[in-house]
Amino acid sequence: MPTLDFISIDPWRMIMQIGNLIILFLLMKKFLFKPVKAILDKRQAEVDSMYNEAAAAETAAKEMRDDYEQRLASAKQEAGEILRDASQKAQLRSEEMLDETRQQTAAMKAKASAEIEQEKKKAANDIKDEVSSIAMDIASKVVEREISAADHAALVDAFISNMGDAS
Repeated sequence: MPTLDFISIDPWRMIMQIGNLIILFLLMKKFLFKPVKAILDKRQAEVDSMYNEAAAAETAAKEMRDDYEQRLASAKQEAGEILRDASQKAQLRSEEMLDETRQQTAAMKAKASAEIEQEKKKAANDIKDEVSSIAMDIASKVVEREISAADHAALVDAFISNMGDAS
C-alpha cells in the first residue's frame, strides 16, 4: 500500500508543535496579553475616575444651586422685611410730622386768638377812654351852659363824628 506522506503523523513533530504552541502562548501571555490587560485596566480606571468626578461635580453643582436658591429666597425675604420696615418707619414719620404740624397750627391759632382778643380789649379800652374823654368834654360844655334840644342834637352829632374820626 502506498503511503501518504502528507497525512503522516510523526509523534515527535507533533510534540514539538504542541511545545512551540505552548511556548508561543506563554510568550504572548507575558509580552502581549498582560501589557494590553494592564493598559485596558488603566483606561477603565481612568473612565471610572472620570465618571466619579462627573458625579461629584454634578452633586457639587446641585448643592451650589440649592445654596444659591436658598440664599436668593433669604435675600428676597430680607428685602421684603426691609421694605416693610422702611414703609412702617415712613408711615410713622409721616404721622409724627402731621401731628407736629397740627400742634404747631393749633398753637399758632391759639396765639392768634389771644392776640386778637388782646387787640379787641385794647381797642375796647381805647374806645372807652375816647368815649369817656368825649363824655367829659360834653359834660363840661353842658355844665358851662344850659342845653337846648338843638344844642343837644348838635352835641350828639359832634360826638358821633368824633367817634368816626377816632376809629
